[in-house]
Amino acid sequence: MSKSSEYNLAFNKQEDANRLGVAKMLHRLERIKAGGGQKKMERLSEQGKLPPRERVRLLLDEDSPFLEIGAFAAYDMYEEHGGCPAAGVIVGLGYIAKRICIVVANDPTVKAGAWFPMTGKKNLRAQEIAMENRIPIIYLVDSAGVYLPMQDEIFPDKEHFGRIFRNNARMSSMGIPQIAAVMGSCVAGGAYLPIMSDEALIVEGTGSIFLAGPYLVKAAIGEDVDQETLGGADTHCVISGVTDYKMPDDKTCLSTIRDLVSRYGQPDLTGFNRIKPSLPALPEEEIYGLFPGDSGKPYDTKEILKRLVDDSLLTEYKKDYGKSIICAYARIDGWSVGIVANHREVVKNGKGEMQFGGVIYSDSADKATRFILNCNQKKIPLVFLHDVTGFMVGSRSEHGGIIKDGAKMVNAVANSTVPKFTIIMGNSYGAGNYAMCGKAYDPRLILAWPTAKIAVMGGEQAAKVLTQIQVETLKRKGHPPQPEEEEELFQKIKSKYDEQASPYYAAARLWVDGIIDPLETRLAISMGIEAANHAPVEHFNPGVIQT
Repeated sequence: MSKSSEYNLAFNKQEDANRLGVAKMLHRLERIKAGGGQKKMERLSEQGKLPPRERVRLLLDEDSPFLEIGAFAAYDMYEEHGGCPAAGVIVGLGYIAKRICIVVANDPTVKAGAWFPMTGKKNLRAQEIAMENRIPIIYLVDSAGVYLPMQDEIFPDKEHFGRIFRNNARMSSMGIPQIAAVMGSCVAGGAYLPIMSDEALIVEGTGSIFLAGPYLVKAAIGEDVDQETLGGADTHCVISGVTDYKMPDDKTCLSTIRDLVSRYGQPDLTGFNRIKPSLPALPEEEIYGLFPGDSGKPYDTKEILKRLVDDSLLTEYKKDYGKSIICAYARIDGWSVGIVANHREVVKNGKGEMQFGGVIYSDSADKATRFILNCNQKKIPLVFLHDVTGFMVGSRSEHGGIIKDGAKMVNAVANSTVPKFTIIMGNSYGAGNYAMCGKAYDPRLILAWPTAKIAVMGGEQAAKVLTQIQVETLKRKGHPPQPEEEEELFQKIKSKYDEQASPYYAAARLWVDGIIDPLETRLAISMGIEAANHAPVEHFNPGVIQT
């Protein structure tokens, strides 16, 4: 077989594997979007309510993109409680009257919109995005409040339910517009959210706000009162003055929010450089064939980048130095960006054997550090593309100061003030995750391809280490395992690590904001930068970076 035929065969296999991975992801996403199921959707209709995703659709500009955040939140979690698709709340970046906003919509078909622990985390992430980018946030409220069987995991801690109202107050002081529409229940502590927003709407007949519902009022003070009298639209628009607008139905409520947003003054933009967008000169869909589903195979990262950036043009920084990381200036949908990407080149070890890359060496860390400093100086947003197994180990690397060079890179990423966006394409292991702007380093958005793997190390590596430790422990106790027992132990550990490295495991816990089709990468980064363009960039002070 010729090299050309081998290449075509590998391309086709990789393309099939990646398309299958995307199809599986979309299939799972469709199940999540069904929420609590058809019967509960029908019950909403009987109550005169629109389905939660229909509410979001009508709120957004027609045919405009919507970047959903945390769609896989709580995926495969809380099964003993019946599950919690999308953590019972829809969150995303979208356009309302041509203004980019964060939308938060409770899904009342999932446990009546009750808050599970991951619901709280997802709501806090939505508010964090609004605060970091200084963009409006719209709440479509329809929730029964805290999920009482798990109250100890959602109520009292710093990053729990109460932090939502603290953030309401902080956003108000920052001048970030907040609108809340009460389209269903708004009970107990949750009643504070719409009232701590700048403006509140309530839908007649379905919307209600009260600190305690009729049953609790009866139990607490013996008063008999119906829900409408206690906290319905007439009560709060006519008597208490708690809400600002009384709406006859969901559609009118949503169109009124659009009208309110359309009246906002023009924001002060930061001024990130943007020219007329261009598509990549090379076909984007070829990413499927170029990127290997098997994380051990080498590939040319530059060919991936050429299918992500405008006109397929890259201006490489220190092109021939520190080759295990690519640093380049480019444009994505017209926006000027600085790209930091792992390069999975083929290298030789001391025995002349071939090993696959994805490792950060001292020279690569040094190059990336300098490039990050330059982008901060020029006010250019940074895009990190992960396929990293970690920093290089061994005596030669330790003697060469790999820890110091790695620390320089981590320092630069941690202190960077321009917006950072992270795409995890393949591996994201160990300190490599940190240096490449993992979740702990405040990327404005962090997204994963279906091929992503996120863990302290690869499953096979971890299984070998842990198996060796357990085998040695058994030997010291005089019970050395048989080979088949050792293999069984190895496979058990590897299976657990592989499961926890899955992008679905990460997305369920909001370690990433979502799993996306690789072909959505340009749109996600562009929308992220557009949102970030509303927030000022602080002066960059890199701290102490030893040279």
